[in-house]
Amino acid sequence: MRKPARWLAPELDPAKVESLAQFLRIQLPAARVLVRRGYDDPESARRFLRPEMDDLHDPYLLMGMGEAAGRLQRAVESKENVLLYGDYDVDGTCSVVILAKAIELAGGRAQFHIPHRLRDGYGMKAEVIEEAAAGGVSLVISVDTGIRAAEVVRRARAIGLDVIITDHHLPEAELPPALAVLNPNREDCTYPNKNLCGAGVAFKLVQALLGRISWPAAKVRRYEESFLKLVALATVADVVPLQGENRVIVKHGLAGFRQLRNPGLRALMSVSGFSEGDEPSTGQVAFRVAPRINAAGRMAHAEDVITLFMTGDEALAREIAGRLHWLNQERQKTEAEIVAEILEECERAPVTQEQAGLVFHGRGWHRGVLGIVASRLVERFCRPVVVLGEEDGVAQGSGRSIAPFHLLEALESMKDLFSRFGGHRVAAGLAMEAERVDEFRSRFNEYACLRLRPEDFRPHLDLDAELEFTEITDESIGEVLSLAPFGAGNPHPQFLIRDAEVADDPIVMKEKHLRVRLRGNGRSLFLKAWNFVERIEELRPGRRIDAAVSFEEDRYSEARGFPAWSAQLRDVRPAQG
Repeated sequence: MRKPARWLAPELDPAKVESLAQFLRIQLPAARVLVRRGYDDPESARRFLRPEMDDLHDPYLLMGMGEAAGRLQRAVESKENVLLYGDYDVDGTCSVVILAKAIELAGGRAQFHIPHRLRDGYGMKAEVIEEAAAGGVSLVISVDTGIRAAEVVRRARAIGLDVIITDHHLPEAELPPALAVLNPNREDCTYPNKNLCGAGVAFKLVQALLGRISWPAAKVRRYEESFLKLVALATVADVVPLQGENRVIVKHGLAGFRQLRNPGLRALMSVSGFSEGDEPSTGQVAFRVAPRINAAGRMAHAEDVITLFMTGDEALAREIAGRLHWLNQERQKTEAEIVAEILEECERAPVTQEQAGLVFHGRGWHRGVLGIVASRLVERFCRPVVVLGEEDGVAQGSGRSIAPFHLLEALESMKDLFSRFGGHRVAAGLAMEAERVDEFRSRFNEYACLRLRPEDFRPHLDLDAELEFTEITDESIGEVLSLAPFGAGNPHPQFLIRDAEVADDPIVMKEKHLRVRLRGNGRSLFLKAWNFVERIEELRPGRRIDAAVSFEEDRYSEARGFPAWSAQLRDVRPAQG
């Protein structure tokens, strides 16, 4: 049975909304959203609406950047062998490509190592460092990893290697003893944007490096803008807040997709269903582009992604993109099978109110998809979830969380259970002896029970503002959509329409979706209601309802001569006046 969502609707100061609308010369719906999200003074609202490249922060505000950029510059100038040590997800692979391309452009050379998810697991390994040193590497730069690899860094120093850590994951109390540690989340770092993804941190090092070579400022800016395409992909895929500097990165990075020169990016966009010149939305990146990149690391080896983005060979790029497309289909199938198995288990032993944190464990589950499986289960149960696959007596997997629950802090409280773990507030990975899974399940649930309340287990719907039928115009909705890019920290605006009348019987689409017409104030509004067929009785003609709605760009509608937007029904409840 579906649990009804809690609707959270703010009360906004009408005078403040009106004043901002007049200053910015915008309609009230967009002004309400800006005020609701804290951009209630004209200057902050202006910066939000028009993020500029000049709003990017000085890379030298990152603690350790002077040492890192200086050491990398010396390595480039003396043609040292540099090893980039990355991770196998979108963030890690994009980070490697960004740094490798920048080092190559600056006249240096770099090789890379991406762990194999199933063979190597997450994180840096001493044997890889030792092999690199034997092969002539003198500088190792970690990207999107390494902040908890103190022992590996000590080993590197012992055999004469310099190490630069670039990472964004939460550090331990003691930082690795590297030459430089670039991480906005280290306690002594005052960098303004604590929410950079790994590729964002790598990009700041690239900015510093390019600023040290004798290029005209216009050339440096041109390459910075080019790199932002990959940084934007990683920023969206890593689900970091799209505010401040991250908003600049994604806004300008995605705009760059209108003109793609990179054969790999062009091939990837093609298999993801885009035409040449299309600018993807953040939602399209998250659900169509990023999964194909991630499929390599989940189902095979992420080195394919590096080759895809580094090659100049059009035919090879198309071949690799096609392989990623196929791997993503296999990933979807494998993920669905594990989710179905877990849900069958939950039918036999239903989740109760006393289970605040869930741990699922199975033999032979493909480790590459367990993070996605955990996300699906969090959506289903509205609780923190860890999913572990067992092989050879070792249980490994991933966890995902809900907003009120800090997943990494939970794991820190029981670190004696794990052979390794890491992550951040909403996502983490871990490994442990399989015989201790039951103990972990008990301790994890006990920890969650002390920190979560019953209301945390209900989905909630954050509404930005109320909306009148008479305020729904092409101009006003266009202004609402101009608040994009949407994502974490800046979700799609959602509005409350009160006391609407269901005008007709809903039309069923593809057996599970609905098309609904609502009526009010002499106006009608057609809405798409995804996965709503089970709630059709709530939408019979003549019913008076409150509707939670959102809007999105609709290029298909625009091409047919209709408005360039469409409305979605997010939730309904009986009208409450």
